[in-house]
Amino acid sequence: MKLTFGQRIIAVDKGLEMLNQINVIPHHVVGDFDSISNKILKFYQGNHKIIFHKYHPEKDNTDTDIALTLAIELESSSITIMGALGKRMDHALSNIHILKEALEAGISCQILDNHNRIYLLKDSKTLDKNTIYGKYISLIPLTTTVEGLTLKGFKYPLNNDSLSIGKSLGVSNEIIQDNAYIELKKGILIVIESRD
Repeated sequence: MKLTFGQRIIAVDKGLEMLNQINVIPHHVVGDFDSISNKILKFYQGNHKIIFHKYHPEKDNTDTDIALTLAIELESSSITIMGALGKRMDHALSNIHILKEALEAGISCQILDNHNRIYLLKDSKTLDKNTIYGKYISLIPLTTTVEGLTLKGFKYPLNNDSLSIGKSLGVSNEIIQDNAYIELKKGILIVIESRD
């Protein structure tokens, strides 16, 4: 992993073990350190350039939420969260929901894994068919309803329509033109670009 100037890595608890496997040194390490190997933790604690943020295991926020808040406080221009979907659905759903913190701060934020790019949208976006993460685009309301939703360049277009929680209307759409356009007037969408 090669960093460009100004990029920072925040390791979240056991995520430090993943960085260790690829010989990456983070700038910050956040967590309660209840799931990381003591050997690896001590190795990184020996590097005085790394800033550690240790929290009690019984806390109100998840480690990922704390790391996202730190990234926002560091005035990041964009944030990419990796390893946020994992095996536990409760953590995966929570991690998608906390993207709202970055959205409210006006910071571009996404979750990435091998099959998905996930981000939130509250206004409009143009998608390039050649640069999307996968074949499928799913639009799922984060708010109770999303109103004034218009989709152009999609296999299943919409014109000033609404999506509501509890419906699957926005799942597995596809881009059929070079560019596709999403616009909404009210609410927040979870956008998932996915591939099998």
